[in-house]
Amino acid sequence: MVTTEKPKPVVNAEAVEQEKPQVRYITVDIEDAGQRIDNFLLRTLKGVPKSHLYRLMRKGEIRVNKKRIKPVYKLALNDEIRVAPIRISEQKDNVSTGLAVVANLEKQILFEDDRLIIINKPSGMAVHGGSGLSFGLIEALRALRPEARMLELVHRLDRDTSGCLVVAKKRSALRHLHEQFRDKHVQKFYHALVKGHWPDKLTRVTAALKKNDLKSGERVVIVDNQNGKESETRFKVLERFRGATLVRAFPVTGRTHQIRVHCQTSGHSIAMDAKYGHEDFDMQMKSKGLKRLFLHAASIEFTHPLTEQRIKIEAPLEASLESLLSKLVKE
Repeated sequence: MVTTEKPKPVVNAEAVEQEKPQVRYITVDIEDAGQRIDNFLLRTLKGVPKSHLYRLMRKGEIRVNKKRIKPVYKLALNDEIRVAPIRISEQKDNVSTGLAVVANLEKQILFEDDRLIIINKPSGMAVHGGSGLSFGLIEALRALRPEARMLELVHRLDRDTSGCLVVAKKRSALRHLHEQFRDKHVQKFYHALVKGHWPDKLTRVTAALKKNDLKSGERVVIVDNQNGKESETRFKVLERFRGATLVRAFPVTGRTHQIRVHCQTSGHSIAMDAKYGHEDFDMQMKSKGLKRLFLHAASIEFTHPLTEQRIKIEAPLEASLESLLSKLVKE
């Protein structure tokens, strides 16, 4: 993407705020072609309210190839966008890079190139702000990488789940990976410590799942084989302990809380699961020092959007989980 201002000097689309607003010209490149102009401008002209952008388009003060357009217009390669002079109060993500939790993210990066970042997400950190949270992992990453034109989540992890999380740096990479997820070409393996003796023969759980929103606003997933969505998780025993089993879980489908509910409905709830756990088991694990859900996205495998080669990234267990396992008695 190239932007210019009268008398057409070339500038970056996310250049620092100008003293006096001037006309902007933006040429659409291959990365931005195909997306709606309203979504493109919201990302490019950070700090401009959505309602103001829509008003500018209605008044013809934002044009493409000298023509009026609607917010749903899809950009084409080499389109020239003209934006009338508007003052942009650039608002950086309100996240301090000095915060310990944010600074620690730099150490959690497992893989990075010009297309992707793969990070070992800490437990207890939401993937994005909202629901009373001032910021999440994606806002923190944007603060750590202010030069990145875009950083978007490719997929999600529950707040209390740790492990591999993929973030796209380019629109083309995001589209490529979304297609792989849709076509089930991405393999994600999780490690979970569950209650009791998981049977070797229990390698597949297919209970249908349905989301329920409680009056409190809390979301709970239940097994509903009549009205729920088809779901499948495959399991393999990794290690046995007295009263607990470490299992590997491979979610064939990607339903909300799928692994957690499939473990619960099998009679083997995950340790320290506040929604679907077993109270006595959780108390036992808590007494040994466990303070978080023992569910970890241990690895992810997919085709790299640029090289077209399969890559597999693994995320090590955090020290607290390794410490717990060392305290359990092996069978």
